Amino acid sequence: MMVRAGKEIRMYPLRFVFPVLGLYILFFLLPGLSGIWYSFTDWSTFHEDVNFVGLRNYIQIFTSSNDYSRYIGNTVRFTVISNMVKIIPAFFLALMFNHAMKGRNVYRAILYFPSALPYLVTGLIFRSILHPGNGLLNKLLGSIGLGFLQQEWLADPGIVWSSIFAVDAWRGIGYVMTIFLAGLQAIPAELYESADIDGAGFWRKLLHVTVPMVIPSFTINLTFGLAYGLKVFDVIYVLTNGGPGRETEVLGTAVFREFSNGNYAISSTLNTLLFVFMAILACFIVTRLNKRTVEL
Repeated sequence: MMVRAGKEIRMYPLRFVFPVLGLYILFFLLPGLSGIWYSFTDWSTFHEDVNFVGLRNYIQIFTSSNDYSRYIGNTVRFTVISNMVKIIPAFFLALMFNHAMKGRNVYRAILYFPSALPYLVTGLIFRSILHPGNGLLNKLLGSIGLGFLQQEWLADPGIVWSSIFAVDAWRGIGYVMTIFLAGLQAIPAELYESADIDGAGFWRKLLHVTVPMVIPSFTINLTFGLAYGLKVFDVIYVLTNGGPGRETEVLGTAVFREFSNGNYAISSTLNTLLFVFMAILACFIVTRLNKRTVEL
């Protein structure tokens, strides 16, 4: 294996790769392949034998009355909307904080701080804040004479998703904004100077200079957001545990519930579907955006 350092090329023995490769195979590849295999079996705690059943589990997921298709739809819904409510505001916040302004580093830090909190901590904090009885939000609304706005934020099927998206945006916008800031700061100033000479206004510079140059940042944010959205578990599990009823159940919480109930084969099948969705959509987004970048 060769590593270039300046003008010097250093040769490293290939055996240095083997320990890392071995750990990857042992703790990632083999468990992943085992999970795919068990998705074609009837493995569960209800009987000792493990038998090959072909596509029966997949057919059951899409045809049974257990709402598995609904959980898949909820996962796609969360992925799409959570990316929209983070990427669009984060982009304009990055545009604002990319310009010289007093205290901008402080504002950047304040916006980024929530993304440093673990998902579990974020969920516990907002589960307390949004509690319908003694939650901080409802108490605050009542104390300022806006009691009519009090809601069962995490128990009302009509607004529970809005509450989840708001919490998710609070935590994630700062992280997405930071990636956009890195892309904006890499744009050569000469491009904006040329646009000014041509008499371009803010929107023309935004559409013809800024957006094309930050396509890689959009690619990164969409790819990370896609992976996060499809495998979301922590924030929904802590906030609602899939409730009220099964209104906010997603693939991640369904996998956990089925595995906890001893339905290991169904759990493996849902996990395999999750992997397939992530692989297909991630490849599609990266391919399309990279093609767009080349065209620009």
